[in-house]
Amino acid sequence: MRFAGKIALITASANGIGRATAGIMAREGATVVCVDNHAERLDAAVDAMTKEGGNVHPRLCDAMHEQQVDATVAEVERTFGRIDILVNAVGGSTIIAKPNANVEEHSLDDWQRVINFNLNGTFLFTHAVVPIMKAQKSGKIVNLASIAGRGMSVASGSAYAAAKGGIIAFTRKLSYELGPFNININAIAPSLTLTERITPHWNQRSPDAQAAQIAGAPLRRVANAMDQANVIAFLASSDADFVTGLTIDVTGGQ
Repeated sequence: MRFAGKIALITASANGIGRATAGIMAREGATVVCVDNHAERLDAAVDAMTKEGGNVHPRLCDAMHEQQVDATVAEVERTFGRIDILVNAVGGSTIIAKPNANVEEHSLDDWQRVINFNLNGTFLFTHAVVPIMKAQKSGKIVNLASIAGRGMSVASGSAYAAAKGGIIAFTRKLSYELGPFNININAIAPSLTLTERITPHWNQRSPDAQAAQIAGAPLRRVANAMDQANVIAFLASSDADFVTGLTIDVTGGQ
């Protein structure tokens, strides 16, 4: 029970990687606060985890809205007394119509929407939670980057690559700020992961395109949400007490 007695706040946890991470932590003893902006999906996820025996609590919040984020974090601290773990899972590229567009095809609006969606929520929740963790003199933060942020995804657009590169740099910089307070901050950089949001796009690819993607990974398969969640859980656990500022590529060797 790696997370017994821990309070974990996980954003974008109604589905995908956030949902899988919440499930692991709930099964391993954490009190999990699931944050999402989609009420129906959030309630369904929390209900399912609760039926499995998890101590899980929903919080409806728009991660792009500063006042909502601050109010949510303050209410969680009042209710549970502390926040031990923050997982920033908000992000993605499918917020725009053509996420893999070449740079000259991106409008400024497309660029800003992708940058904001991937960076602002991570900043706002980290900004709100860090003072709590500093006062505790402990905490674990895990961010979601992408191999696109390392320039390793030819299928991703430049806005997404820039945003996820920002997550990697943000994580590394904050390790120096937060380390003296016994706060670990790390990230994962997933390859293509078949979540509920990505699977329809994957299914639109031709068999040859799917085969080429699979062949590019030494483990010869595409990731699923649990592949990513397992590494997040490691970074959020005491097993990673001496790991900070790191971004782990979770790519099957790609």
